Amino acid sequence: MASEPQTYEGLAYAGGGNRCYWQGGFHETVAPRLGLKPKRVVGASAGAFAMLYTALGLGPEVRERVREACIGRRSDLDWAAFRRGGRLFPVGEMYRELLTLVFTPERLAALQGLADFRIAIARPPGRWPLPLIAALGIGAYQLEKKLSRPVHPTAGRRLGFVPELVSVADCETPEALVAALMASAAVPPFMPAGLVGGRSALDGGLVDSAPAWALNDLEAAGEPTLVLLTRPFAEVPAVAHRRYARPSETIPISQFTIRDWEGIRFAYALGVRDGEAFLRAIERGGMAGGR
Repeated sequence: MASEPQTYEGLAYAGGGNRCYWQGGFHETVAPRLGLKPKRVVGASAGAFAMLYTALGLGPEVRERVREACIGRRSDLDWAAFRRGGRLFPVGEMYRELLTLVFTPERLAALQGLADFRIAIARPPGRWPLPLIAALGIGAYQLEKKLSRPVHPTAGRRLGFVPELVSVADCETPEALVAALMASAAVPPFMPAGLVGGRSALDGGLVDSAPAWALNDLEAAGEPTLVLLTRPFAEVPAVAHRRYARPSETIPISQFTIRDWEGIRFAYALGVRDGEAFLRAIERGGMAGGR
């Protein structure tokens, strides 16, 4: 390694559902070699989950639980539950159950002593019924991604969605942490709408799927940050003191599937390979994974 390893004072984890297992592979590969100890870490949607379990070193446990849940499952839909008045998409309740199993009181306390972790959520504009504005926000996000593929989408802000950060330090119980993580991933109808502080909250990615905006003050002070994306963008923005890392190829998995273990395993393995390439580029003095 270089005589003075690259350090990062801030990390941002983009959302992306199952693609976020790439971040797990990348972090597990890069963090020990660089001695990553950021003072602030922010994540949106499934990226918020990834930032917390990787910080605790729980990647193997999380992936084993997910593998057990995926094996033998043939459909992402639960028609029997739907006919009984339940949810057609079981992924939301399965995700909540996983979060509840992972984040014990002891692990919450450990997180609060590691860094300033912040979970990005989106507050919907109050002038529209929640189901309608959620559909409009998700539709605008998907259309913007398809037409212009921006690293940092802006359609949500233009519709009136307001970004907000939930500090893990302020979560007094694991239940409060789980509620914030569920809200950050709330994409109806796949994932139920969230409730934080008695108010509706939706997926943080509806404002910006890669919430680097929460690190702007660190960058303005000249402190380096690292943003972990989940798509292989051809270009990334040039921002002083910020580096992006991104998958070297498209991760072929649906964001919300609960039966594609091989796709999840591929995402993780690609993260490991891309992490190794990132380290080699640092050794050469390059800019791995983008600027």
